Amino acid sequence: MLGFVLPLLAQVQIREAGSGATTCEGKNDAFCPGFVIDNINDYVSPFLEHIVLVLASVLAGFVVAMVLAIVSHGRRWLIPVFIGTTGVLYTIPSIALFLLLLPITGRGTVTALIALSLYNLQIIYRNANAGLANVPDAAKDAGRGMGMTDRQLLWQVELPLAMPAMVAGIRVAAVISVGTATIAAAVGAGGLGEYIFRGLSMVDPTVILAGAVPAAILALIVDGALLVAERALRIGGRWAKPLVVAAVLALLAAGAVAGLSRLGAAPRETIIRVGSKNFTARSPRKATAICDRGSRSRPGTQR
Repeated sequence: MLGFVLPLLAQVQIREAGSGATTCEGKNDAFCPGFVIDNINDYVSPFLEHIVLVLASVLAGFVVAMVLAIVSHGRRWLIPVFIGTTGVLYTIPSIALFLLLLPITGRGTVTALIALSLYNLQIIYRNANAGLANVPDAAKDAGRGMGMTDRQLLWQVELPLAMPAMVAGIRVAAVISVGTATIAAAVGAGGLGEYIFRGLSMVDPTVILAGAVPAAILALIVDGALLVAERALRIGGRWAKPLVVAAVLALLAAGAVAGLSRLGAAPRETIIRVGSKNFTARSPRKATAICDRGSRSRPGTQR
């Protein structure tokens, strides 16, 4: 028996991982840009899903927060109540809030949109309330001197003057939502978080970065665009404010429409999962590595 095993063991060659490979995937490097470039088409759909989640949740949070701000503007005793309530929601850990909603709304986009919208309430409401409170008394006195009612004063004087502070709140909420939306993948809502969770499960830095880097770039783009809009509202001319407000609301509305259409297009059949795991047995780029090494295998060599 020993005479049969020893010749077989003599043919075994122990090599370092990645030896003999010529590609980044075959060498098993920490980050392979070529893998991301070759699979760029696979990232378009999650990137668009991520944008829809952010825009739809920010719009929903903005609408609810503005209603709360207008209601509490004439009833100052409601401000501590609304700030405290939205503050409690904001302090709930994000992954915990997603999981708390699962038994109620189930897996999917609805759960993600509700959670993200609740997180946006505190930020947008605080900024809207601060903007309305900081309207100069001289402007309000001038409006009253022209015979404006309280409603006219609110819509024609106070809200336009408070708009820069509101856009600043939308800016902060949108940037935070880009990061928080990556957790939406845990409840089946898609987005760039799918690659982050997949990479963590496979301990593959390339797949993690394939989801994290686009999310970071998207956050920078959103922050820069809304910063320009905020400054235009502060120093812009007569037509700058209506155009900026219309552009921001149109963009948020487009995201909301896309989110609603996605909900309507969701499959209706019930999916029953008997057993599964949240990751594949091997990384997709590890498969490339195996093929790369296998092409250099010699007869009688075992790896």
